Amino acid sequence: MPRKRLMTPGPTEVPEAALQAMGRQVTHHRTPQFRALLAEVLEGLKHVLRTDNDVVLLASSGTGGMEAAVTNLVPRGGKALVLESGVFSRRWSDICRRYGIDVHTVAVPWGQAIQTKAVEQALRAHPDAVAVFGTLMESSTGTGHDIEAIGSVVGASDALFVVDGISGAGAMRCLTDAWHVDVLVVGSQKALMVPPGLAVLSVSAAAWRQMDRIQPQAFYFDLKLHRAKLAGPDTPWTPAHTLIAGLAESLRLIRAEGIENVWQRCERLAEMTRAGVVAMGLEVFSDRSAAGMTAVRVPAGIDAGQLLSRLEQRFGVKLASGQLELKGKIFRIAHFGLLDELDIIATLAAIELVLDELRHPVKLGAAAAAASLALRESERTLHVATS
Repeated sequence: MPRKRLMTPGPTEVPEAALQAMGRQVTHHRTPQFRALLAEVLEGLKHVLRTDNDVVLLASSGTGGMEAAVTNLVPRGGKALVLESGVFSRRWSDICRRYGIDVHTVAVPWGQAIQTKAVEQALRAHPDAVAVFGTLMESSTGTGHDIEAIGSVVGASDALFVVDGISGAGAMRCLTDAWHVDVLVVGSQKALMVPPGLAVLSVSAAAWRQMDRIQPQAFYFDLKLHRAKLAGPDTPWTPAHTLIAGLAESLRLIRAEGIENVWQRCERLAEMTRAGVVAMGLEVFSDRSAAGMTAVRVPAGIDAGQLLSRLEQRFGVKLASGQLELKGKIFRIAHFGLLDELDIIATLAAIELVLDELRHPVKLGAAAAAASLALRESERTLHVATS
């Protein structure tokens, strides 16, 4: 049996130390020991997210974190702008409409990035928008958005800026406070490297003030109940404390490496991946590819399902397929979490071998060679920059 290589943009492989922490016998969560662990985790998350704002942990998926952001900030009948560019950014619109919110979209074709000028125009047209909902990395298309530039525009308006960083935060540069992000939502099973089940939200003072102005629309997801417990620190409801124990270990690894170094590593792996993709004659899907992952067009005449299935059966390489309109048209390769240079080179070589097996013309070894050259160039550039 081939060794499994989980190359999907979530869930990602979990560090051994985190697995061991989660595998210990369950203890009670209302103890000084757990509060100390929670304090460490919250501080570690602030380091990763580059924020001094409050951080809240929810026992839910990232989608639960998105719903919490919506229900706590925008009242029924209120107006929201949603920056739509794929499956997951569209989820903001779906959640907002479910709660009777007046949704106006800034939409682009999938694979393209949201333009700052379009956001500026939308804000002028809708000055009464309570919030702008955006996405750091649209993982359905591999697109990274310019949250820094968009944040500067939203920050100059009366609207709050809420960003889905579920798959991107911790993999690509994200300066939450400096980029005027009022609420950032993150999921545990991506760059934070623990199993699904935790949502993280950083919350600015402006966002808390907005929550104080409106009636709560949720019970479990009422973030003000969490705010009341932060001084402990504690949680209003039973926490997923085994996952939090694992998260503590993953955060220790990230902090030991340094978040800036993590971002650089992901960028380096991204450069290697895209160099290899182009060298084997394939096309990168997004016009502004994210540092956390690469989406690749399936070549004409190749069945995407057969390609991905054979990669997993023959080499243990698990890639993600396209979703909805992109099903059968792209596949997606992650380059964050525990993944390293050899994982990328091995994955590219495996793709070449399966394409060759499927009678698609490819020069074996071209992708690995191109990725290796990209790695060498990246290391030389880094050496010059730090010398």
